[in-house]
Amino acid sequence: MSTPFHALLPRIAAGRLSRWAFVAATLLTRAVFGAFARVDVRHGERVPQQGPLVLIANHVNQSDPLIVLAYAPRRSRPMAKRELFEIPLVGWYFWLYGAIPVRRYAADTGALRTASGYLKRGEAVLVFPEGTRSRDGRLRPALPGAAMVALLAGAPMLPVAVSGTRDVSARRLLMGWLRRRRPRIRIEFGEPLDPRDAERGAPGSRSTVKGGAVAEATDGVMRALASLLEEEARGAYAQPRDGAAPVVARSSPPRPAGSDVSAGPPGEE
Repeated sequence: MSTPFHALLPRIAAGRLSRWAFVAATLLTRAVFGAFARVDVRHGERVPQQGPLVLIANHVNQSDPLIVLAYAPRRSRPMAKRELFEIPLVGWYFWLYGAIPVRRYAADTGALRTASGYLKRGEAVLVFPEGTRSRDGRLRPALPGAAMVALLAGAPMLPVAVSGTRDVSARRLLMGWLRRRRPRIRIEFGEPLDPRDAERGAPGSRSTVKGGAVAEATDGVMRALASLLEEEARGAYAQPRDGAAPVVARSSPPRPAGSDVSAGPPGEE
């Protein structure tokens, strides 16, 4: 019996064809958004071309992961909920990008180890730490998983601000193209941040430093991300900290239907 195409995708993503699969998916995404939108990429030179890296992006639209993956200056592997991989076309796309499946509402240590493994091999991982799409376009308190993975792997974190995608849909892209009013989408890359700076500066005894460091690193990278967004989109990170506790989501509430990309670490989506 012949093997179904969707069953071959994990092998392609992990095998020698993975680079070509990534290139094909990137070219297709750029062709679509280049034709139907005006994509403005800023400060791509800030993205290190080598070494481990955790990209931290805000999330307002289902298209955000594909846009960031396609326009980032280097290949990265997104963390995404397992259910996405079962959807025809959408799931195939994530497999082609070498995404890391995450089991929701559970301590998915396997996904955590997978992400750490890629980072330790010098690859980049893309995480949307808010855990779900922001319905009002404003930043939500971030889950601590991305910082935890970065600290475990000794990888820098780099904020990525996405704006202009909140109302993007296939219908609106087509109508905008027909009316010659293509939406403007902006992707801005910030400066890399070393999460170990938070670990060195976190107060407390040795037994409490790690938790404090994760919270401090989470708050720090989200404030850096907020500074790249318009003021009305900064949400939970709009106000100066002024010595207050770090803004971090402490638990994972049930997620609304249609939410998509994992906040990492596994189990905190």
